[in-house]
Amino acid sequence: VPLAELSLMNKLIHTSLVESQQHVEILQRDPSSPLFSIKTFEELPLKKELLQGVYMMGFNRPSKIQEQALPLMLAYPPQNLIAQSQSGTGKTAAFVLAMLSRASASEKYPQCLCLAPTYELALQIGQVVRTIGKFCTDIKVNYAVRGNRVLKGTVLEEQIIIGTPGTTLDWCFKQRILDLTKISLFVLDEADIMIDTQGLSCQSIRIHRALPKSCQVLLFSATYKEPVRAFAERIIPDPIVIKLREEELTLGNIRQYFMVCQSSDEQYRALCNLYGSFTIGQVMIFCQTRRLADWLSGKMSRDGHQVAILTAELTVVQRASVIQRFREGKEKVLIATNVCARGIDVQQVTTVVNFGLPMDQDGEPDFETYLHRIGRAGRFGHRGIAFSVVQRETVQLVHKIEEYFQTTIKQLDPYDMDELEKLAS
Repeated sequence: VPLAELSLMNKLIHTSLVESQQHVEILQRDPSSPLFSIKTFEELPLKKELLQGVYMMGFNRPSKIQEQALPLMLAYPPQNLIAQSQSGTGKTAAFVLAMLSRASASEKYPQCLCLAPTYELALQIGQVVRTIGKFCTDIKVNYAVRGNRVLKGTVLEEQIIIGTPGTTLDWCFKQRILDLTKISLFVLDEADIMIDTQGLSCQSIRIHRALPKSCQVLLFSATYKEPVRAFAERIIPDPIVIKLREEELTLGNIRQYFMVCQSSDEQYRALCNLYGSFTIGQVMIFCQTRRLADWLSGKMSRDGHQVAILTAELTVVQRASVIQRFREGKEKVLIATNVCARGIDVQQVTTVVNFGLPMDQDGEPDFETYLHRIGRAGRFGHRGIAFSVVQRETVQLVHKIEEYFQTTIKQLDPYDMDELEKLAS
């Protein structure tokens, strides 16, 4: 799955901040320069209309990354910044606050430009702008994205432009309706995706080169690996870098169990017993193939369960809709193939079920996929529980996984309801 699609789905999932236990690291050219952090949004130089918008988003206090990043983003003179942290930590809300703060409602021309790698991500950022900026009625947004046809000679009066690199380039150099020399704040979102996608990197650099030297640049990335660092050095002079130390997926906070069944029908009955016992939170069920996921989804739906299914043949819009419904709790069960094993974070997921173990082409355990699958139940330090419902001929895969991760996966009787209810409590 393209990284941009995973990023979109994560943006849809997170309507409130993830509480991360990770440490914030700050890298700056002058280590002696004072840094300021905040514990409340009221400490920031924000208009009361923006504070109202922040609270409407459900943010009661800043996340760790916001505590450090927002004072720098809103400082005078403006400072260039790279902010890196995982999904749900408030990056989008942070740079949206910066744009809404920097934009002058009395000036009827574009002043802030935000680039995103895809149409869908651009619209999602726009949704955050509309929510936080709900009470800033004189600040308007326009979208430099495919399908938004603007005639040559059009005078843009919106203060904030959100777009994809290709269409933004057209607006700037082909149609000449976007004057980059008047942009005072430039945001590059999902930089790790930008540099990983052919063409986007060159387009973004070309746009950046046309900006005035005084323009503040904010670069946001889920990773801060060597390609991102090199890309940033090419377009941002002397940035301050704020990052969260990378979260490692571990098995320490996830209890693991397996059940042995004789057939897929018996696996299904064992799954129903599990589902009947674990009614708190939401459940993700992973299948090796789309065909198996379709079969399981149909069977559960016919038995009256509210089930969502996420597989590779869905369009990005369909996937986004599935994720949205699951996040909102309209379905308690999400059945997925490995398309969803990594990159998707739903905080309320407490239980993961492997309906069969992930295998490679040689029939050996796919250890990395197993780790990412069960990691959905242990995100951001939360405790989770993972069950593998396997057929007898694949039990040896369980033992190989135990050996590989130096862990213990306890066997359960799929029909021992007393034991299951004990685990659930």
